[in-house]
Amino acid sequence: MRKVDSSQKETIKKVLFYIRRYWFFLGLSVVLASVTVASTLYLPLLIGDAVDCIVEAGRVDFAALSGVLWKMGAVIAVTALAQWILNVCNNKMTYQIVRDIRNEAFRKLEILPLGFLDSHPQGEIVSRVIADVDQFADGLLMGFTQLFSGVITILGTLCFMLSVNAGITLVVLLVTPISLFVASFIAKRTFTMFRLQSETRGEQTALIDEMIGNQKVVQAFSHEREALERFDEINGRLQKCSLRAIFFSSITNPSTRFVNSLVYTGVGVTGALAAISGHLSVGQLASFLSYANQYTKPFNEISGVVTELQNAIACAGRVFDLIEETPQIPEKPDAIRLSDVKGKVDLKDVSFSYLPNQRLIEGFHLAVKPGQRIAIVGPTGCGKTTVINLLMRFYDVTDGAILVEDTDIRDLTRKSLRAGYGMVLQETWLRSGTIRDNIAIGKPDATQEEVVAAARACHAHSFIMRLPDGYDTVIGEDGGSLSQGQKQLLCITRIMLCRPPMLILDEATSSIDTRTELKIQNAFAKLMEGRTSFIVAHRLSTIRSADTILVMKDGQIIEQGNHETLLKKNGFYAKLYNSQYAY
Repeated sequence: MRKVDSSQKETIKKVLFYIRRYWFFLGLSVVLASVTVASTLYLPLLIGDAVDCIVEAGRVDFAALSGVLWKMGAVIAVTALAQWILNVCNNKMTYQIVRDIRNEAFRKLEILPLGFLDSHPQGEIVSRVIADVDQFADGLLMGFTQLFSGVITILGTLCFMLSVNAGITLVVLLVTPISLFVASFIAKRTFTMFRLQSETRGEQTALIDEMIGNQKVVQAFSHEREALERFDEINGRLQKCSLRAIFFSSITNPSTRFVNSLVYTGVGVTGALAAISGHLSVGQLASFLSYANQYTKPFNEISGVVTELQNAIACAGRVFDLIEETPQIPEKPDAIRLSDVKGKVDLKDVSFSYLPNQRLIEGFHLAVKPGQRIAIVGPTGCGKTTVINLLMRFYDVTDGAILVEDTDIRDLTRKSLRAGYGMVLQETWLRSGTIRDNIAIGKPDATQEEVVAAARACHAHSFIMRLPDGYDTVIGEDGGSLSQGQKQLLCITRIMLCRPPMLILDEATSSIDTRTELKIQNAFAKLMEGRTSFIVAHRLSTIRSADTILVMKDGQIIEQGNHETLLKKNGFYAKLYNSQYAY
């Protein structure tokens, strides 16, 4: 429980930090809430005066009553105007705070290391930025709208009641702590439940995102039943924790209402006795009963607000956990901008692992001269793609160093390092926009002639021209209705247009038909002339012309040489190569 309280307090401090930026709206809200409460509390006094103007049948002081009614009209108008402006301020303040939190969360996503994104489901991260922030906004808005007014109403009502009769006010004060104790007792136990509810909702969002994004795979493997069972299990857990959270939060209001009814009853009985004994007029009793009702009403509202705030704080805690995640290692203040790239790359005693207790690459050595073609082959999970991630500095090495042009890549700016590489991966990436925009991502100022020339070189021009609007055809996220092969051709065309000094080809033609692949291999051969190239391939026939072939197994280079040399050794590479042609 202490750990929960500490976590809750830390989250509240962070929320207050964001609220502090909008102190003007906060101060204005407090002033307007005070005006609203003061005018609302003044109204029962006027009602009491109006009642006292009506003595008995036939004895009504219409002159005095008319004046009281005009005052009541003015007070109601002021209350309505102040309430409207108060709501505007609270809405503006709330959604500006939510905007700031979402902006900061999204900025953090841009600088988080790939290790975090790889280890957290996408849907769970989306749930934090969207659903949790929405829940936080609802709780915060209710807090601003009702909390200020409720607290000021309680204090103001006590002052007005003291001015009318101190004895009856004392009765109210004696019963009040019971209401506060009941609300506090329940509220403390709802925070953990709401946090569990938020976490389970994120897990459910992650599953839905995964199933929708991989619907073809799910159906191809007839995994629908298993997916439904998993969803039902998560949905069941969400139902249980949601019901518990809502149950405990919902009994807060009835509990405080019961206690508040005791307050109202106490005021009614005590006031009636005072009126009978002549210590209180009928009008004053009417005012007192109205005050007692207004005094207890904020407790009901605040108990509801506390419940919503528990949910909001639990959701805010998850968002702040994301915002406070350790970002990727920042660039050095004196980081060098890589220029005049020839293509010299050295890996010196490189070690790396995704998990601390599970070693992957150890003592990796590699010296690449400018213009060399380096092929990396080996069984699945041996570390081929990991080497590519290290070269691009998507991950930093655990030990050792990677040098480009004799400079440690940790001393270079990431932008200049990555600008020196052209990457074509097995997984394609296209964004919403025209075909031309997707090809020219790396070279936005490219002319139409340059784009067409690159497409022709990659044999993509013919299928582009068959599209409804050619190069101006708009495609959706991730290529829309384009085939996987067509999407990969566009990614290859993108690199052909930029012509970077170094190339990384990770199964770059895996989704392309054999005939087109042969043509693209010729295009790649021309592109790779004089450029350092790293080629990851499972089809070993595509890397025969590589200057050096690195054969990897369990994170180690076990063989090294060109195609003919490795075949003569009759080692692991020879077995891999021959296995592809066995029949």
